[in-house]
Amino acid sequence: MAARPLTPRPALRALTDVRAKSVPKHDPERLTTHSRIVHDTVAQIEHRMATAGLLATEPAFWTRVRTAALLHDAGKVAEGFQQQLLPGGTFWGQRHEVLSLAYVDLLATVTGWTDEDRLMIATLVATHHRALHAAASGAAKGKQSLSQQYNFRTRWDEAFTRTPRPNGDPQIQVTRGLHRELLAWFSGALHTDPPSLPSGGPTVADRARLVLDELLDAWRQPVAADRGLLAALAQGALTLADHAGSAHERLQTHMPLPTDYIHRLPYQPYPHQRQAADAEGHLVLIAPTGSGKTEAGLSWAGQQLRTMPGLPRVVWTLPYRASLNAARRRLQRDLTPAPGEDTADIGLLHGTVAHTLLGEAAEDECPDGSTPLSAEPTAAMARQARARAGAMRLFTQRLRVATPHQLLRGAIAGPVYSSVLLEQTNSVFVLDELHAYEPETFGRICAAMGLWERLGSRVAVLSATLAPAMTTLIEESLTQPVTCHRAPRGTSPVRHRLVLDENPLTDPESVERLRTWLDEGHSVLAVVNTVASAQALYEELADNARACLPDDPHAALLLHSRFKNRDRDAIEKNLLRRHPERVAGSRSRRGGLTVATQTVEVSLQLDFDRGAVENAPIEAVAQRAGRVNRRGRHPAGPVQFRVHRTEAGRPYDDAAVAASWEALTTLAAEGRETLSEEDIERLLHLAYDTDWGRTWEARARRARDDFAATFLTFTDPFHDRSEFADKLSEQFDSVEVLLREDVEEYRELTTGPEGHPLRAAGLLIPLRYGQLKTYNPQDERNLGVRVIDGVYDATTGLKPPLEPETIL
Repeated sequence: MAARPLTPRPALRALTDVRAKSVPKHDPERLTTHSRIVHDTVAQIEHRMATAGLLATEPAFWTRVRTAALLHDAGKVAEGFQQQLLPGGTFWGQRHEVLSLAYVDLLATVTGWTDEDRLMIATLVATHHRALHAAASGAAKGKQSLSQQYNFRTRWDEAFTRTPRPNGDPQIQVTRGLHRELLAWFSGALHTDPPSLPSGGPTVADRARLVLDELLDAWRQPVAADRGLLAALAQGALTLADHAGSAHERLQTHMPLPTDYIHRLPYQPYPHQRQAADAEGHLVLIAPTGSGKTEAGLSWAGQQLRTMPGLPRVVWTLPYRASLNAARRRLQRDLTPAPGEDTADIGLLHGTVAHTLLGEAAEDECPDGSTPLSAEPTAAMARQARARAGAMRLFTQRLRVATPHQLLRGAIAGPVYSSVLLEQTNSVFVLDELHAYEPETFGRICAAMGLWERLGSRVAVLSATLAPAMTTLIEESLTQPVTCHRAPRGTSPVRHRLVLDENPLTDPESVERLRTWLDEGHSVLAVVNTVASAQALYEELADNARACLPDDPHAALLLHSRFKNRDRDAIEKNLLRRHPERVAGSRSRRGGLTVATQTVEVSLQLDFDRGAVENAPIEAVAQRAGRVNRRGRHPAGPVQFRVHRTEAGRPYDDAAVAASWEALTTLAAEGRETLSEEDIERLLHLAYDTDWGRTWEARARRARDDFAATFLTFTDPFHDRSEFADKLSEQFDSVEVLLREDVEEYRELTTGPEGHPLRAAGLLIPLRYGQLKTYNPQDERNLGVRVIDGVYDATTGLKPPLEPETIL
């Protein structure tokens, strides 16, 4: 029998040879270097968060996170992992963080940790990539939990001590010399003596198994709500430090918003702006559109920065995803850039892009059968490195623009979203134009306010249209006092002559009136309730507007939510250039047509000569009026604002729209022909003092309590909560999609050497979750996005789906 050829024994590896990453290619990052960087990054996070809110109840919080950061990747010392990092290497198939538990156990014997210290440090090390337990429902979705991968069937010695090779020889995962060297390095970093290693003691595999069993037992049953939330926040601190350290990104310290913002206004502040700047703690401010609410909110936020610990963040939220870019541009223009920069660095929390980036960043270097694999481990790691760099752009800035729904993805927690949850600690939240069309949405946002307060954050609500029922709900949801200010009467001049029209806005007579206004040289805003109606009305009037202004490429513009992000961004820029606020003394007529849906109601500082809108919830009607004769500077004085009756409320609640029409007709019957601040206040009172209004309040309160109990109670912090993601999107009725025709461009923009999801964000289209099924959606797991079939035009947007044929 021929002798089997001898396999060369690999050279013994020293600690200086142990890598944590496959990048940079020319000299991959060492394990000791990476561990030190992540440990030091925790200090940056602690400097930002301090001990605000609930963190103040756990003095050992940051010490435990720092220690876990030092030890989190200890298991990468395994030879299987090191071989995986080599070009052309094969996947190891084991979890490096499970092997890391052995080093937590060894070092616990010499550091003086309490039992709770050891438990939390081990928990954070074990869960920085995977959940401990599967979802409480038992549903399997996405990556395996640690309890699913490691159980009574696991052959621990083969996994972590002596792993059989294909040729039959064993691969020793951690040699004795390397084991001692690594322990000595960790002991030095922790300022303690190395643990003793008696011969015949437990192997690293035995220690890892025992500690994992302890963790699974400790977190199997629900825990107290505060303990669970603190654990989720600690996990967020470690994952954020790991991602930032891996991406070599530092958290910004510069705050674009000056604390003395109120004193830098180029005009004498209004009384309500001064009141906002003087308020300490939570604030509700009610002021008319065009009266400087944004400046008031910034003045309030600047004041809060003075008295909060650490380096608080400012988060500016808007109700619609479609409004975010306009708000970000305005803040970039008005706030203070860092030294050496040209514009203020304002973060933008993209919806689907953030989901994709955070998901990829949380992937790890130890894939298993539940994770789609690329051809080589090194290719997967390179993609992850790009994702982590991109994800960190979501966290570095100290001022961010977002929607409440995007922030509430932090409720999912786990390795992907716990860092989003942590970032809501010690923050200043400004909820601009908080709307109340759906009581469930309003209630859920109120539940979020309660969570933010527990995390040491402060909240301001700014609105031109806030009914007393809403203020009551906000005050109930917060335990600290809420200062309520209302702009003094007369802050805004009378700007509109209100006309109620029983005919639909799409009626031939109504459309002809719009044509007449255009022919007379007026700039005209027409707002309808659905995208389909907006597209149809635009098609009917666009040629007429262009004929009046043949040399103007933007004589007719259409704005709604169902555009690709990059196309809507271009439309908003054209709108702002074409229809800016009038300056004092301006007498010329501008002409031009804009047809829009509710996306025009917030953030865009537009000004039109005439307005015609479909009836909607009373808040929406008032917001639409705020885009017509915005500051009351029209040379003719108050201008005509027509509200047309609608036969159905879609997409709003029929009862809400009916209550609005009843309030408007009551106001008209009282002889009021204007739409002043006092008139809007009266309309809100009339609309909510109805059966619909009382039902709205009850539904909002129930939704707040249900959402807090279901999503914002972290009694199972280390169970897989990924199934919450779809539920959250469904409850907020919001999703971003990609046209099938754009798949290849999206793939090209997100992959390759320069690939990045942020580059491809412009191709995504916001869509209501309830409309998704009408576009034949399919999940593209490798792209992290839903793909739909649809007809699209850059000028008119995504067409409504064709109505199915009816067979009689």
